[in-house]
Amino acid sequence: MILHSFSEEIVEKSLWISLSFVHGVGTQTFCQLLKEFGSPSNVYAASGKQLKEVVSDKIAFEIMKGVDEEALADSLNWLSQTNNHLVTLADPDYPKALLEIADPPPVLYAKGNLALLNQPSIAIVGSRNASVQGEKNAEAFANGLCGYGLCIVSGLALGIDGAAHRGALNANGATIAVVGTGLDIVYPAKHRDLAHQIVERGLIISEFALSTPSKPQNFPKRNRIISGLSLGCLVVEANLQSGSQITARLAAEQGREVFAIPGSIHSPMSKGCHQLIKQGAKLVDSLQDIVEELDLNKDRTNTVNLDLDAISVANNNEKFGNDTATKHPILTLMGYEPITLENLVHLSRLTVSEVSSMLMLLELEGRVASLAGGQFQKLT
Repeated sequence: MILHSFSEEIVEKSLWISLSFVHGVGTQTFCQLLKEFGSPSNVYAASGKQLKEVVSDKIAFEIMKGVDEEALADSLNWLSQTNNHLVTLADPDYPKALLEIADPPPVLYAKGNLALLNQPSIAIVGSRNASVQGEKNAEAFANGLCGYGLCIVSGLALGIDGAAHRGALNANGATIAVVGTGLDIVYPAKHRDLAHQIVERGLIISEFALSTPSKPQNFPKRNRIISGLSLGCLVVEANLQSGSQITARLAAEQGREVFAIPGSIHSPMSKGCHQLIKQGAKLVDSLQDIVEELDLNKDRTNTVNLDLDAISVANNNEKFGNDTATKHPILTLMGYEPITLENLVHLSRLTVSEVSSMLMLLELEGRVASLAGGQFQKLT
């Protein structure tokens, strides 16, 4: 028998997987069974009469068939591989934040660093068809929020999601991708390289079994996990029918903070954010808006090389000296006349990417203005 070749721990986890495979056993039914019987092993040990007191006759019959070992083979082999995990409601690694929501997923397939499941997090979501500026905003906010010790949670989709993950990775911060497929599938395929980077330095999770393809009904389900893991949800760009609207609504229902970045009244990508603001979401036009609302200053961390007043201090003390604790190094270099990105790169001895990231954050904070001809000017 297949199960005999695996450890006792894996065999126990296989029962969680098997129960999740049973047709008709969704999140609520699974949790009802756990409440009544205590564990999947007890569910499978129960009599038909006992099961029918909790579930329908049809579901009881499916459970009474026992474990389909052949169907479990792929999942168990996947779990035996390095860096692959199954986290259940009974595990200490299960995210405490998800225990607070109405319908926590009984099982989570995970690939990467499990410790991130219980790190303070914020969701950043938005349109798949984002504008260039929208992606820059998502990346900059993710970059900056990592400096406050927050893990960036998003959905690995094109547009805003991908930009949020990249912003966290560029800050050497933490990020979690919650996906709507099995973890043996990367969707969208264009994010294959990004997914590999997240696995190496962050975490990808899914409640869906291996080989589950991309289906429209999966994404609203995964959105409740994105919001549920987080202290708050920032919507960067969204139209009125965006899936981000669902995530924001779920966040509000779960008691999480909802933030939205306003935009042009003429842009369809701003209408979703404007609607959220009308409904009570906090208008965000600077990083400090989120910092103050979540009271992040008291929990400030120095483990990430990003800071509102001293960006990349840990990496750049030799380049800028030790006065960066009170003056931003880029602001010091800018003077009071307009200056090009190329000149700032030359003066700072940093890369184009590093300087661009700093300028984006400073622009969001209202300390730098972007001018015509690729020039920037200090405002403070």
